[in-house]
Amino acid sequence: MKIWRIALLALAALMLCVTGAMAQTSGLIRLTDRDDLFGWEAVGRVDLGRDGYCTGVLIAPDQVLTAAHCLYDAANRPIAAETILFRAGLRDGVAISQVQVARYAVTPGYDPAAGMQTENVRRDAALLHLSTAIPSALAAPFNLYGAPAPSQRVSIVSYGKDRDKAPSWQRDCGLLWRSDGVMAFDCAVISGSSGAPVFVRDGGRARILSLVSGGEWETGTHRAYGMDLPDLVPVLKRILRAAPPLSNKINPGFRRVTVGTLAVTSGAKFAKP
Repeated sequence: MKIWRIALLALAALMLCVTGAMAQTSGLIRLTDRDDLFGWEAVGRVDLGRDGYCTGVLIAPDQVLTAAHCLYDAANRPIAAETILFRAGLRDGVAISQVQVARYAVTPGYDPAAGMQTENVRRDAALLHLSTAIPSALAAPFNLYGAPAPSQRVSIVSYGKDRDKAPSWQRDCGLLWRSDGVMAFDCAVISGSSGAPVFVRDGGRARILSLVSGGEWETGTHRAYGMDLPDLVPVLKRILRAAPPLSNKINPGFRRVTVGTLAVTSGAKFAKP
């Protein structure tokens, strides 16, 4: 069963950094009004200049989690931090707060050229350091969640192709399996959903269980794939603390990862128009 799951991940998933693909809106609630957005303001759109956009989420007033693959262009080159903008709570052209990224850290070992190999999905997380902190009174950061229960119910808030003007909330989908630091969910995702937080309700507020790394939607079988975060986030924070102030640089280099024959032969990382 474990081998089947990993093979499915390697062969079927596509990374979801935009720009473009067929929209999937089933089960999604558009957070249009200010009242609808209340409590979700810390989720925002990560605008990547000419390289499209992804979704991100505040975990501290000046720190945003997103997918690592979002931070590389089509030639697998790192995108300059100063060209990236985090737009918290963006809806219909208006953001709760809009802040430039000063620098970012990518999980060590992540290889932008390796596609949806299992090892890469496990490391597909990055932490953006904002040039200016966003006050918690405007957008309260979310905390991380620990290990999920089997068949855990989750929700996702994301931006996506043809619904990129406001966040969409899928308030109920489920954890299908979790193995070796990778998870699969039956949630509706689309280009732009990369980096979107997967939430678990814990008491009075949601907590972040995972981030969307990739998924599939065109076959009619909705799947989203993400990673365990508790071990990755402290590493990313240490990298940022060790970096010179406002250095606009990511952790240098990466290690190419090869796991058996699970590489995606098409080389597709994300859908293009």
